Amino acid sequence: MSKRYQVLARKYRPRAFRDVVGQEAAVTTLKNAIRFDQVAHAYLFCGSRGIGKTTLARLFAKALNCRALTEAFEPCNQCPSCLEIASGQSLDVIEIDGASNRGIDDIRQINETVSYAPSHGRYKIYIIDEVHMLTKEAFNALLKTLEEPPEQAKFFFATTEPHKVLPTIISRCQRFDLARIQPERIALKLEQIATDLSRKVEPEALRLIADFSEGSLRDAESLFDQILCFSKETITTPIVRQSLGLVPNELFHSLDQAFAAYHLPYAFELVDQLFQTGKDLAHFLEQLIEHYRNIVHAKCKQTEGTSAKLYTQQQALHILDLLIQAENSFQKSSCQRIALEAILLQIIRSKHRIPIEVL
Repeated sequence: MSKRYQVLARKYRPRAFRDVVGQEAAVTTLKNAIRFDQVAHAYLFCGSRGIGKTTLARLFAKALNCRALTEAFEPCNQCPSCLEIASGQSLDVIEIDGASNRGIDDIRQINETVSYAPSHGRYKIYIIDEVHMLTKEAFNALLKTLEEPPEQAKFFFATTEPHKVLPTIISRCQRFDLARIQPERIALKLEQIATDLSRKVEPEALRLIADFSEGSLRDAESLFDQILCFSKETITTPIVRQSLGLVPNELFHSLDQAFAAYHLPYAFELVDQLFQTGKDLAHFLEQLIEHYRNIVHAKCKQTEGTSAKLYTQQQALHILDLLIQAENSFQKSSCQRIALEAILLQIIRSKHRIPIEVL
């Protein structure tokens, strides 16, 4: 029987602090807390999905209970404690999903066991993911324990919505606001994974995946997993676009040419092509906004490519503003096809628009 397949996001999850991508400040602070023996009783990891909140909490828990910590204050990943935490079988590190265990009774169970001594490790650690999902009553029940925590108990909280966590809870935690991971760092990580898997991938294809993941390394790894299954050949940009259901770049360049030539019929031709190939029109509008955002960016930095040269800076800014305003009403439109045609007609017509300051 073949070995069970493990998805990339789990297979390449960091096993040590040095493997964490893009969160150097948080990693340095956590390692120094161990180095100087200044470990707080509660930590709150905030940030968008897939950037390493729960991973950092697990690594910190692993390092605190490791029996053979390295000189660099990294968990050894070989002692019984590290192995138990990695496999999710540790009696001293309890992971709780705040979305599923959000009531006061769930927190009361924690309060009843928090004073028990750790089984093997130095600390008894509670990791509560999506902590903002707890009810107000549950937060209040937890508050008493956080005010006077037992010496051997530590609480690590993770949340994508820190504004929903009670201020009284936040004030008793060391808070880390983790940033979205830069596309360059994500692309580099995907390149390392591709090398490890002996798969050939074009750099531009990796960059497209990184941009599409919006700063989430986990999302990028999941998308890369999907694309590697989609094609066993060298992964190219067209393959990535096809796999993700993205519109080919050529259509945007054709729209730029239609704008330059003031060719109004292309608005109908483009929407018909999108409709016939089954593309999501709302998704296309998002890509269109990104296309004009890139043109505005190029005009401002004066690094104009072929598309940017077809627009003045005023025209590009006007089109971007038009698209952003149109996006909200587009989502509510009962006939998105006609709405998109109208938007594209406005874009092409703006070629001959006279700015208000000129009038």
